[in-house]
Amino acid sequence: MSNVFKASDAKNRFGQLLDAAQSGPVRISKNGRDVAVVLSADAFMQLAEDAAGNGVSPAVKALHERSADRWAEVYRALAR
Repeated sequence: MSNVFKASDAKNRFGQLLDAAQSGPVRISKNGRDVAVVLSADAFMQLAEDAAGNGVSPAVKALHERSADRWAEVYRALAR
C-alpha cells in the first residue's frame, strides 16, 4: 500500500481519498500509527469473495490431511 493519508487529511480531502482508493488500498494514520484502510468497493467485494471461498484455514486443512493419512487403515476397515 503506497497511499497514506493522515486522519486529518483524510477528513479534509475526503474526495481525494476516495479517488486514491480506486487505484489501491489507502492507509489512514493517526498519531503515527495506522488506524484504518480504505478500499474501493470492487476490492472489498473481491476480499469478501476470497474469504467466503476459503472457509477452512490452511492449518486446519493440513491437520486434516495428516490425520487422514495416519488413520487411513482404520477408515478403510470401518468403510467395509
